[in-house]
Amino acid sequence: MDAGSAGLTVVIIRNGRDHHGYGVGEGYASYDWSRQSCGACLAGNAHVFPGKVVITWELNGQVHPNSYAMVVSTENMTLNAYLGNNRSMLVSNSLFRLGGAAVLLSNRRSDRRRSKYQLVHTMRTHRGAEDCSHSCVMQEEDAEGKVGVALSKELMVVAGNALKANISTLGPLVLPMSEQLLFLAAMLLRKVFKLKIRSYIPDFKLAFEHFCIHAGGRAVLDELEKHLELTPWHMEPSRMTLHRFGNTSSSSLWYELSYIEAKGRIRRGDRVWQIAFGSGFKCNSAVWRALNTVLAVHKNPWTDEIHKFPVHVPKVTPILP
Repeated sequence: MDAGSAGLTVVIIRNGRDHHGYGVGEGYASYDWSRQSCGACLAGNAHVFPGKVVITWELNGQVHPNSYAMVVSTENMTLNAYLGNNRSMLVSNSLFRLGGAAVLLSNRRSDRRRSKYQLVHTMRTHRGAEDCSHSCVMQEEDAEGKVGVALSKELMVVAGNALKANISTLGPLVLPMSEQLLFLAAMLLRKVFKLKIRSYIPDFKLAFEHFCIHAGGRAVLDELEKHLELTPWHMEPSRMTLHRFGNTSSSSLWYELSYIEAKGRIRRGDRVWQIAFGSGFKCNSAVWRALNTVLAVHKNPWTDEIHKFPVHVPKVTPILP
């Protein structure tokens, strides 16, 4: 999946029969989800949704049982470099970086013992019907005819509304009953009894042990930390990923999950919430449950330097000494 310009490819490998030495059987299919931008993160999320759909079909006997789905996600900024002077378009030049990740999904019962996680829930929210949501991140020409990606001032408001819509649907599936009752009571007091009280924000820390929030930028992470009332510990994987790798678009959520694994924080039964945002505007969620305690391995992008993190990241950094 080329998050910036192209799309997402999911490869289904059936029966594991070798084909031209690559281990790809004759019965495979390739799916391309184009123009998904950062929202294709899955996790990080949209690219798991196609995989989950395929796997779900297979579990229901509608496609191929006992199959694999490999999801490849990458970011390529080659076509999106902006050479003009419009401030709203210059952000992408300094924020986005190259990155890539691959995820292997399976619906084989025999793979459960060696699998890291089980995909429990996915939720996709698309606000493209609203003009402000559709145009808040847009590729266009500036006054001099130079093409770039423009970010509007309404971006944070649009992202907040998309998140609210997403978690309002996801919440009942993951929150404990006590939190659902408190949320319902607050809503009734406001809607029915017309009391002027603030909206109740459910404590998602009761539903998840780990959070992987799309590292789209510092403002996005600050807003999510405030809105979800998360601690610096919960935000650490996202902030360190943004600091170390930049905005790697659709693959950022996997860098964050790798950070948590490298820190040795994943225990059996832990729940992970991946939240991705993308132009359009889209908000995608994926919920994973750890099937086993995940040990840090040498094939982790953080392994060589995980002992250096977390680091303090100042809000303002001078460019020149």
